Amino acid sequence: MQFLVSVVTLFDEKSMMKLRATCQLDYHFSQPTPAVFLLRPQSGLAQQIIQEEWQVTPLLAVTSYNDNFGNLCDRVLFPMGDYQVSLTVELYTSERIDVAPGMPKTPIEQLPSDTMVYLLPSRYCLPEFLLQEAQMITQDFAEGYDKAAAICAYIHQNFTYQYGSSTADTTALETWQHKKGVCRDFAHLGISLSRALDMPARMVVGYLYQLDPMDLHAWYEVFIGDRWYTFDATQSAPKGGRVILGYGRDAADVAFATFFAPFELKDMKVNVEKID
Repeated sequence: MQFLVSVVTLFDEKSMMKLRATCQLDYHFSQPTPAVFLLRPQSGLAQQIIQEEWQVTPLLAVTSYNDNFGNLCDRVLFPMGDYQVSLTVELYTSERIDVAPGMPKTPIEQLPSDTMVYLLPSRYCLPEFLLQEAQMITQDFAEGYDKAAAICAYIHQNFTYQYGSSTADTTALETWQHKKGVCRDFAHLGISLSRALDMPARMVVGYLYQLDPMDLHAWYEVFIGDRWYTFDATQSAPKGGRVILGYGRDAADVAFATFFAPFELKDMKVNVEKID
């Protein structure tokens, strides 16, 4: 099935950048395989979709739904054989990330109800085991944004980004112990340290303009004041050009693809480019 969507942007184009993101996944299935994909961005406060083309080749029936976090998901039942899942999307997104030095921490009793779940332990993020570490990292910084930024900077400066150094089961505590990981590990660690200080933190997955090497990407957000702020410990400075696919407590909630039988990923291509 193919989806082609066009919308009219309501964004101030002067403060935004226009991107084209493409993702192509080639699979082989040795038996009928149910799957769920989280590959399609939605319009929202952070981005505005201009047009999108999403398809499975050869054509198959696709069922779309929104999960408990509001993410747009697509269900497919693959017969045996070779199939390609592809996405091309054009959208407006912010050229820069908002920062808020000095923004105070939101007292727990004043937090919006929908942020409370992001204070709790989750599958890969167990803040109770990292409280002392969080306090050590942030002891010289003011409550709120400054502590959150200190956590992100500490991870970037003291942990090594190393592909293949972790697995799909690696927890934030293990990342702290090993001092290396990939984007999802850095996000899990930032989330755990932030939650340890009673700041709601959630995982974000998507695409990032000028990511090197180009791939699907993960980062995190922390709720401070009255809104969410973006943090990415793989980057040396706040960086815009992000295409958001989904939010969750950790990677368990935002897998790009979930399969319920054996499968083979034969090829994956991801690209994000700036367009006029």
